[in-house]
Amino acid sequence: MAKALGAAIRPEWELDPDFLTLNHGSYGATPRVVLAEQDRWRKRMESQPTRFFFLELPGALREAAGRLAGFLGATAEDIAFVPNATTGCNAVLRSLRLQAGDEVVHVSHVYNAVRNTIVHLAEQAGARVVVANIPFPRPDATTILTNIERAITKRTRIAVIDHITSPSGLVLPIADIIRICRAAGVAVLVDGAHGAGQVPLDLPALDPDWYVGTCHKWLSAPKGCGFLYARADRRAALHPVTISHGYGQGFTAEFDWTGTIDPSAYLALPAAIDFFERLGGEALMARNKALVAEAAALLATRLGTEIGAMPDMIGSMASVRLPLRLDANRSEAVRVRQALQAVNMDSPVHPLAGEMWLRLSAYAYNEIGDYERLAELLPGVLSGLKELTG
Repeated sequence: MAKALGAAIRPEWELDPDFLTLNHGSYGATPRVVLAEQDRWRKRMESQPTRFFFLELPGALREAAGRLAGFLGATAEDIAFVPNATTGCNAVLRSLRLQAGDEVVHVSHVYNAVRNTIVHLAEQAGARVVVANIPFPRPDATTILTNIERAITKRTRIAVIDHITSPSGLVLPIADIIRICRAAGVAVLVDGAHGAGQVPLDLPALDPDWYVGTCHKWLSAPKGCGFLYARADRRAALHPVTISHGYGQGFTAEFDWTGTIDPSAYLALPAAIDFFERLGGEALMARNKALVAEAAALLATRLGTEIGAMPDMIGSMASVRLPLRLDANRSEAVRVRQALQAVNMDSPVHPLAGEMWLRLSAYAYNEIGDYERLAELLPGVLSGLKELTG
């Protein structure tokens, strides 16, 4: 691992020193060395665009996919690039051809953009959306598995399961969930937007039908770098959201070219993986997990509240309940977050179980002093909100 993390390594990023960055989970942050590699690829592309797109890009893209595949325990043929996890989920769900009476299961902590996709497609087909409840706070694995198993029926076509939930930061028992679905004959799409770089992954061993992820979050790749893993028997019927020249030529051919784009985010990914491994790889994941657990405990103690997850469901994110008497809805959550941003700090605020929850992230450039600063600033922000609400 690098000799020093936290503030000592922060100059590796372009981060604003006057802003308290505690939200790596939403958009990541790309280090300077990876941005430089992305710029190198852009210059190579623009030096002769025709040569680049016709002769250089196909091999370079597959090489980058192979590097990512090795990180995920897979092979290059298993992996296609997509701009983000939402696009990958759309590709899978739109390739399903749902019928009237079919059912689609998702968990109650589903990412809202994916939920909207499910609802839209179900409405078009006359299918039914079934929600498997995740109790909150501090759910246990047994209850989660039981609730998912109960949500599955003979009509269930697919279960869409978050590996790590976005609103609450829960690391779900995904291997056991996949086994339950497999035993029931139900296909599984894992929304792993937060998986790669936050928890160790071996996708063939995990054995989902599809696994969608991002690399711009916990791997710190450039924005617009996501991936779609498809098991061999699930590729023939799978098509990108945008159909282009590769139609009918196979999984990677269809996804590798969906029209002219700037592919430099994909091509800079090997540099991001190199950087991630230089910082410690799995040791960095363990360090981030320990740091966010310490930070959440600190904040919950200072606020006199609670942490949303048991230790076995915490990765590099953790949620802490805010002591606010506000209506727990999206508009109020946005107002709380805007109040945080007004004093140069940010963490997502989510309404869950009738309360407001602050989701913390921990990454290589963070240290416990960042959360001490948050604990000092937060009471004043919350007090102002209470005055506004009466």
